[in-house]
Amino acid sequence: MITEFHQEENAMRSGSKGNRCFFITVVSVCFSISVFVFSIPVYAGGDIMAWGTNWSGELNVPEPNTGFRAIAAGRNWSLGLKANGSIVGWGDNINGQCDVPLPNTNFRAVAAGYSHALGLKSNGSIAAWGNNVHNQCTVPLPNTGFVAIAGGELHSLGLKADGSIVAWGYNGYGECNVPEPNTGFTAVAAGECFSLGLKTDGSIVAWGSNNYGQCTVPLPNVNFTAIACGLHHSLGLKTDGSIVCWGYNGYGQCNVPWPNTGFTAISSNTGALHSLGLKANGSIIGWGDNSYGQRTVPSPNTGFAAIAAGGSHSLGLKKVDVCEYNLDGDLNDDCKVDFYDLAIMGNSWLADYDMYDLKILTTDWLIDCIEEPFNPACVLK
Repeated sequence: MITEFHQEENAMRSGSKGNRCFFITVVSVCFSISVFVFSIPVYAGGDIMAWGTNWSGELNVPEPNTGFRAIAAGRNWSLGLKANGSIVGWGDNINGQCDVPLPNTNFRAVAAGYSHALGLKSNGSIAAWGNNVHNQCTVPLPNTGFVAIAGGELHSLGLKADGSIVAWGYNGYGECNVPEPNTGFTAVAAGECFSLGLKTDGSIVAWGSNNYGQCTVPLPNVNFTAIACGLHHSLGLKTDGSIVCWGYNGYGQCNVPWPNTGFTAISSNTGALHSLGLKANGSIIGWGDNSYGQRTVPSPNTGFAAIAAGGSHSLGLKKVDVCEYNLDGDLNDDCKVDFYDLAIMGNSWLADYDMYDLKILTTDWLIDCIEEPFNPACVLK
């Protein structure tokens, strides 16, 4: 039935009504597909804004600056993930951290360490490139089943679908020694020589160097939904939209500005002495070191969907509310597949039939009858 639906849709889009059937066919299609149909917003990727130091061109987003879905920032270089699954890198490339390995396709996430990069593929494998002096780019086997990634200064983290964390690279401070039980993790973050893991119960586990207290999670260690690491400090986002910061605070990178509410995302980086928070209203707040304007968000500070803090620069990804492509079944091009599309198809199928009393054949009538199939008004004569 799904195949028939798409065949009819294609016929409509090409200007043909195709096989016009009895109304019972429309009803059958509607009810058979109803359990599969739901609203699916699809947005095209946006453009990237960059600010702060530009010593190595880390602010020079390559053209076309459109179609980006995710961002990451290293010490003085940047990464952007395109909607087509490719990754673009720019800025300092002394270690090849901007040279994405081929085939540059099917990526769904990116992460930046100090001078190495990681990309998560749609098949659950990880590609890593750049500085590999401590094997931080040598992903342990089996390189499968990963769902999230993080890059530290000289080490890397990968989160498996089973909730376990795999760590590799430099381990001089125990940053790769995931504490037991290595289960129930939902997110990972990596700093200079330490690591964080977020548990399903909302608690944070930290390990590695703790010379500034960056691994001493403040109490109560509950209700966290996201984590991030800076050079020597840590951040946790709470379910109530507030941010908790701990560790080195020499530049005020742990002093979250008031009001500490309404945050939806957090970011810092293994080389960063500043922090970023994304608000629910699409604005970005920065705090900590501002020697190069890395926390001074350019105007207009609105419409952001993602953030990334680099060593001395920052990135913000804008959101563009337009469809990337026509979804199968999206007949009215509203970026959703829903009952209204079925009703449009039903109207088209039955438009030329006068042998039945179809009562009021309108989109609204079809919607009402889909929602209340046993309403007497929906019975055909």
